[in-house]
Amino acid sequence: MKTALVTGANKSIGFEVVRQLAQKGIYVYLGSRNLENGKAAVNKLLAEGLKNIEAIQLDITDDESVKNAHAEIAGKTKTLDILINNAGVFGGHPQGALNTSIDQFKATYDANMYGVVRVTQVFIDLLKKSSEPRIVNVSSSQGSITLHSDPSYKYYNYKAAAYLSSKSAMNMYTVVLAYELKDSKFRINAVCPGFTKTDFNGHRGTGTLEDAGKRIVKYALIDKNGPTGKFFSEENNPETGEVPW
Repeated sequence: MKTALVTGANKSIGFEVVRQLAQKGIYVYLGSRNLENGKAAVNKLLAEGLKNIEAIQLDITDDESVKNAHAEIAGKTKTLDILINNAGVFGGHPQGALNTSIDQFKATYDANMYGVVRVTQVFIDLLKKSSEPRIVNVSSSQGSITLHSDPSYKYYNYKAAAYLSSKSAMNMYTVVLAYELKDSKFRINAVCPGFTKTDFNGHRGTGTLEDAGKRIVKYALIDKNGPTGKFFSEENNPETGEVPW
């Protein structure tokens, strides 16, 4: 049975990803900063008849929390097949280039960039033991410098200095990580779930949780011939999914 870890998974898109992975018979570790919230989320899925889901306390901004989560999972399984770095923050308002404080930048980067690095580096040993290791870094088309410098881009007027730049930084980390592991069995990609209706955006999104989950799970389950080191946003490119960095 394959195993997966999804961060920030007690609600919204992360929760839906856990549901869809579990539906495919994968054993899923549901990462949640608050363990009680994680257990409550697991109980909801168990009530749906799903099995093989376990809550793990995991605060991606805390070194000890990540190490403890690794120790707990490593005590249960020798390998981790899928890592989905989903947890993240928007960073609050305002987010202009001239009025976003350094502390605001730091807090946003700590979750969206450093959190991804922190979790990936700690769990890489378990992933390397998998015969088909997959990493999906949940990104946003908002992190595309190419798109956001194009006045015809539909979200061109929605600028947020800390959030956008943190996702751009995470995208570059994805490129470098995929490059370093290019001669291995790893497949590593950045995936935008689309403008999904969640509390992350005040429920202003237009997409469904189900579609968002499918977009992420798709790249978590690609075969050995699948892409690596790419950036996908099916909302912005329905044909191939790939979008410019």
